[in-house]
Amino acid sequence: MRHSSSLAFVFLTAIISLSLTASSNAWARSASASKAMRAIDTDNDGSIDLKEAQAAGEATFDKLEKDKDGSLTTKEMQGRVSRKDLQAADGDHDGTLDKKEYGALVEQRFKAADPDGDGTLDAKELKKPAGRSLMQLLK
Repeated sequence: MRHSSSLAFVFLTAIISLSLTASSNAWARSASASKAMRAIDTDNDGSIDLKEAQAAGEATFDKLEKDKDGSLTTKEMQGRVSRKDLQAADGDHDGTLDKKEYGALVEQRFKAADPDGDGTLDAKELKKPAGRSLMQLLK
């Protein structure tokens, strides 16, 4: 009897620990997304418009563009863009994205993340796959 109650206690402790870890990770992701949104939402209206997204995209481009040659390589983008997406966005087919091409990709992903077409993205839209894809370019 004592063995089964000890086993039940260990099992229950493990379940509670896993639940707390999972909710802690979800909270951390939510807090991180909220912090990123606040940084991009320069007019503090609780949403991101295309102008704010483009400004954040330009700042991210400048931050990533370490060698100052005017373009981002796959390595400089640090996994933000897949090879397939890079090829699609690379208008001059040189294997890199210049600031204009990067900005066009930001705009394309912004529009994909705005299914209601209201021109703004709220936290709920940013948590969806298209919104997360856009945020990869902005932070």
